[in-house]
Amino acid sequence: MSTPDDGPRRPAEKLTALRLGRPLAVEVPAGGPGRRAFVTIRPVATPADHQARQEGWQRADHAREYRLTHWDYDADQIDGFDYDLGAILIQDATATDEAELITILQAWSLRPDRFLYLWQTDDPT
Repeated sequence: MSTPDDGPRRPAEKLTALRLGRPLAVEVPAGGPGRRAFVTIRPVATPADHQARQEGWQRADHAREYRLTHWDYDADQIDGFDYDLGAILIQDATATDEAELITILQAWSLRPDRFLYLWQTDDPT
């Protein structure tokens, strides 16, 4: 999947992860000292996804919607249960499809190839 200006491509395994309903995240510059910020892409689950999960498999969806959130956290709270104390929602959006997802990422000045699986980041969500 390339951006409309034929810029950076999303690695195939990351696009597959999104289509399977797995979230991705990237750390971005925070609002100040003692803060950390992340943008997370969360695929929107559908009833068909819930049915597949009950049956023990994951359903790929090429027409999936995506919710994007940009949170700024108190760095001292990230590792605990109360990671949301002092957290500030910077911006959020919903993309109705993969093309709109790329458009939002461009508007937010984010490169698709920089996103990682959640377990590869310190994103607390």
